[in-house]
Amino acid sequence: MIIPFNRPAAMARELEYITTAVETGGIGGAGEFAAKCQALLENALGVKKALLTTSCTAALEITAMLIDSQPGDETILPSFTFPSTANAFVLRGAKPIFVDIRPDTLNIDENLIERHLTKRTKAIVAVHYAGVACELDAIVDLARGRSIALIEDNAHGLFGKYKDRHLGTFGCLATQSFHETKNFSCGEGGALLINDERFIERAEMIREKGTNRARFFRGEVDKYTWVDLGSSYAPSDILAAYLLAQLEVREKIQKLREDIWNFYAAHLREWAERCEARLPVVPHYTDQAYHMFYVLMKTGAERDRLMAHLRQAGMQSVFHYLPLHLSKMGQSFGGKKGDCPVTESVSERLLRLPFYNTLTKGELTRVVDAMEKFQPCS
Repeated sequence: MIIPFNRPAAMARELEYITTAVETGGIGGAGEFAAKCQALLENALGVKKALLTTSCTAALEITAMLIDSQPGDETILPSFTFPSTANAFVLRGAKPIFVDIRPDTLNIDENLIERHLTKRTKAIVAVHYAGVACELDAIVDLARGRSIALIEDNAHGLFGKYKDRHLGTFGCLATQSFHETKNFSCGEGGALLINDERFIERAEMIREKGTNRARFFRGEVDKYTWVDLGSSYAPSDILAAYLLAQLEVREKIQKLREDIWNFYAAHLREWAERCEARLPVVPHYTDQAYHMFYVLMKTGAERDRLMAHLRQAGMQSVFHYLPLHLSKMGQSFGGKKGDCPVTESVSERLLRLPFYNTLTKGELTRVVDAMEKFQPCS
């Protein structure tokens, strides 16, 4: 049987909650299950407000509107990230400024940010790659000292921590993903986390098509109407029902993923030394979210050979981000080869191994055994 890279699975009461939503007619956006998800996130993380969205992309687009990103503004972000991180601000007319990543955690290199700052810099986006925290002390100080908005793209890192504090609570705004590949999923979904209460009311309006509908439901106005920019960013309560069931058993899910990550780390250590490959680096002062397990091969050719070898053995492995600064869009903003050398090298050499909540010990053993049989070039 083929071992896929990802296999979403119901972990608890997902089907029961979906049935309840359907039977009670609560299948629209911003319903009962969404409210429960939002309250859970607020209580667990200690954020001022959490709002479910249709995707992490949608949440990022809301952040760009909330900070009033405009043409002429610049947004600092790593080149090693998903296009949504840049698109949210480009859609508002801002220019993305791509910064290279650290060679250890693969997060934005905090030591390179300052040289890219200008009087036009409106925001810094910290992407917590693989659920491992960026160096937030330095980034927070830099953003605060320049009065620049700090936004956390925490798509990988829900319930991860930096120095005992939850990711998603450092920036004025943060975003989460509940895509099918994430630790907690509803197929497609996301959340906006708000740490600066000044943004709460407007965020509710933007998410509800630019209307003050949220105030209407709270009895604060007699009618709701169009008051701001906005779009349809609230997910169906069917999705929220599925997600709530997953969030309610978050400790179980995280323990399963921690065990999978630790199995790979323990059983591939000698293999990595033999193949001159590198396993993930997790600083001791961070609590990672156990989102993925990757290996960094010595060369791009070795990575491609290993991917083909695993495919032959009946398992799927995948590469990850291509450098945004070298993409067609990135080049239109002035990106060129050599701008982010670590990103360019890592992108060619990184390989992600199968990683999902229900991955069994037998399947893990099959993956490790196949890795052990791989013969690197001498």
